Amino acid sequence: MPAPAASGETTRTNEVPAAPVAQQATGPAVSGVDNKIEGRQRITVRTDVFHLELDTLGGDIRVVDLLAFPVDQKQPDKPFRLMTDTGAHLFVAQTGFAVNASSKGMAPDHNSLYQTSSDRYAMQEGKDTLTVELYWQSDNGIKVTKQYLFHRGRYDIELKYIVENNSTQSWDGSFYRQMQRTHYADDTSPMFIKTYMGGVIYTTKEKYEKITFSDMQDASLLVEDVKDGWVSMMQHYFLGAWIPAPGSESTFYTRYLKDKFRYLLGVQSALVEIAPGKHEEFTSIYYIGPKDQHTLATLAPGLELTVDYGVLTVIAKPLFWLMTQLHGIFGNWGWSIIFLTLIVKLVFYKLSETSYRSMANMRRLQPRLKALKERHGDDRQAMNQSMMEIYKKEKINPLGGCLPILVQIPVFIALYWVLLESIELRQAPFILWIKDLSSQDPYYVLPVLMGTSMFLQQRLNPQPLDPMQAKIMSLLPIIFTVFFLFFPSGLVLYWVVNNSLSILQQWVITKRIAGNT
Repeated sequence: MPAPAASGETTRTNEVPAAPVAQQATGPAVSGVDNKIEGRQRITVRTDVFHLELDTLGGDIRVVDLLAFPVDQKQPDKPFRLMTDTGAHLFVAQTGFAVNASSKGMAPDHNSLYQTSSDRYAMQEGKDTLTVELYWQSDNGIKVTKQYLFHRGRYDIELKYIVENNSTQSWDGSFYRQMQRTHYADDTSPMFIKTYMGGVIYTTKEKYEKITFSDMQDASLLVEDVKDGWVSMMQHYFLGAWIPAPGSESTFYTRYLKDKFRYLLGVQSALVEIAPGKHEEFTSIYYIGPKDQHTLATLAPGLELTVDYGVLTVIAKPLFWLMTQLHGIFGNWGWSIIFLTLIVKLVFYKLSETSYRSMANMRRLQPRLKALKERHGDDRQAMNQSMMEIYKKEKINPLGGCLPILVQIPVFIALYWVLLESIELRQAPFILWIKDLSSQDPYYVLPVLMGTSMFLQQRLNPQPLDPMQAKIMSLLPIIFTVFFLFFPSGLVLYWVVNNSLSILQQWVITKRIAGNT
């Protein structure tokens, strides 16, 4: 776990991190930025995957629309807005330099005003890249070029700063990149299902670690001497992540801006000195887009872990791989879910058979057990002793139906998270009325089928002897149906298919045992 910052950091309200030396940073305070600053303007950038807005104040990324991801199917031409600098969903990416008191005014931070040669950029047909440049210059000859490089079909943006020291004195500065956002209820998550929104850091020591908004609010965090890590603000299906240049030393930090109810998560590089007449380049990558684990794995170690399957990742990843292979065959995620469920059932066929055989035998003994209950009345000790004698005589293990099912539970839970977390299922159609496997069934057909299948499955199981238990069990199909009304239809489809296959297998085994008696 990152160490809390020194006392005083938790109450600090400066958006700009201090230079990494024991001197006061010269960045401006958190006070609101005047939108009427003379010369301030927006720069629109359009690629095949992005519509962005940059601000000449700081040269920051203020708005990001993902063109390949509509808000919803009712608005197919309206792209999903992942970043914005207005309203309750504020989420922006900021960069700049923190300098010592001796270098005050000699480097731009994210509140410095840049110049630009154009306010509109678009990736041209036949071109695979697009470059956007902004310029800043101090009174004493420090020239800074801020360059964004966009690639066709990609969500990773290359950022480069070129700092030229044309002054007569040495320049000291520390390159920082950060994300600033508010905390709000994620409306992309299904009802009753909570997905993670917050920060994540990855280092070679800590690996993947979540930094919640509560963590940031409780204390500013600081992780020093980091190499080859990254920081991310993530939510359901999407994320933003700053990835430092490979091999560079960085410090990861968080901060809570109490007066604005905003959270900062950033990366700060080591202090760099530039002699008069020299220049230096500072580079980083900013990824802003979907949680596509194949793409993320190529950008930085561990970045694909933001597709968070939880503690069962080791099981979930093979399941996701198998589902993608099936999608390559069928071209439909709904059929992929069905055949994935079938394969999982085949893998566990023998375990399920053992469980269902035990249940069928218990069902066969049901009349004798009821007779025991009537004979012994409230004498539970005598009744239990008689039941154990019957189990021993019939060679039946009363727990035999439970243990095989318990072994399968981790696989079922892992599959649940695969279906919930995979961006591939977002707005993916199936057949007929199911237009989006990531949202609830609009006509509630699948939840009703799921409840019906659960009821039928219960009819094949031995009924509890205790009247109260029997009543509770009879209510479970209704309770689960109500819950599943609001679950993503892809998840409900999985349960319907799984229950249907279980009913078929259990019915065959029950009939076979009944025929042998």
